[in-house]
Amino acid sequence: MSFGSFVMAVSMAGIDYDMLKNLGISIGILVLFILFRNLFTKYVFQLILKLSRKTPTDFFTKICLGFERPLGWFFIIVGLYLAMDYFPFIEQHNTLFLKFLRSMVIVLITWGLFNLSSPTTGILISVNQKINNKIDLILLPFISRTIRVIIIAISISIIGQEFDYDVNGLVAGLGLGGLAFALAAKEAVGNLIGGIVIVTEKPFSIGDWILTPSVEGIVEDINFRSTKIRTFSQALVTVPNATLANEAITNWSRMGKRRISFHLGLNYQTTKEKIQIVVKRIEQFLRIHEEIHPDTIMVAFDQYNESSLDILIYFFTNSTVWAEHVKIKHEINLEIMGILEEEGVEVAFPSRTIYVTPQSNELLQTMGSFD
Repeated sequence: MSFGSFVMAVSMAGIDYDMLKNLGISIGILVLFILFRNLFTKYVFQLILKLSRKTPTDFFTKICLGFERPLGWFFIIVGLYLAMDYFPFIEQHNTLFLKFLRSMVIVLITWGLFNLSSPTTGILISVNQKINNKIDLILLPFISRTIRVIIIAISISIIGQEFDYDVNGLVAGLGLGGLAFALAAKEAVGNLIGGIVIVTEKPFSIGDWILTPSVEGIVEDINFRSTKIRTFSQALVTVPNATLANEAITNWSRMGKRRISFHLGLNYQTTKEKIQIVVKRIEQFLRIHEEIHPDTIMVAFDQYNESSLDILIYFFTNSTVWAEHVKIKHEINLEIMGILEEEGVEVAFPSRTIYVTPQSNELLQTMGSFD
């Protein structure tokens, strides 16, 4: 079938040839911009990303990564706008179509800003470092989620105004329904207030080791409703903020020093002179140890126990890190053992002394004669 015959057949079928040509051009433009999008993402964007990583800061790199996917979709929107110039069924300057395109651009900008406001992008952390850590890490998730809510609210407002929707009426409606919503979500509001109390009082921060009546572990995240804590068995526990705010919280990570306290039980055969020598040598060793806090060191003959003479050993390590604390304790225990060996002093163990009187001896002999 020749091209002329095809055109004649199309004309006889009542289909305009120019309409088909414009439709083909419109589809071709759209497909071309989809190809441009793939080429841009694969080559041009990677080149821009590579150049941004050579800058003194990674701020521009984070912006590029945040807007990577929105930029790809922006090519499709541009292609759709240009394709409408040839599309036979909808005019390019159609009011509804233009509103739709502008709304899509707003959505893409919102998408990029939403990505940038994530705590994982590091933008907020970089800003925090620029202002010399004036914002506690526990505030960053709250700030991030608040910014995201504001971004989405502004975006919805702008899109609503774009379609001539009365946003003021929506806000007024939300205000009237706020009280009913608060009463229905009393528990959620309590958790929100609990989260605000935690953020303002700051009993702990992200990464701190805390102990509460409910859980013990490392704080991983805090949001508007709950706080996530990773236990030492690697379980993730989610505690409602209202519960956590009303509990006693022990923050082990904020210890300035870490305590070691125990009793060293010596054999009752140990003389007074040996006890004095052992106490003096242990105290001298603790005072010259670099990892021991010098302010509070106590080594003293503390009490007469049932089967031992107890020496109290009480001091603090400079490090509060658990692994380092245990290592220091290990070294000190070995040194104390060496001091006891050098002085010939034995450590006591649970024992009981039985005294046999002449009467009891006769009784035992009598019992033996019955055998």
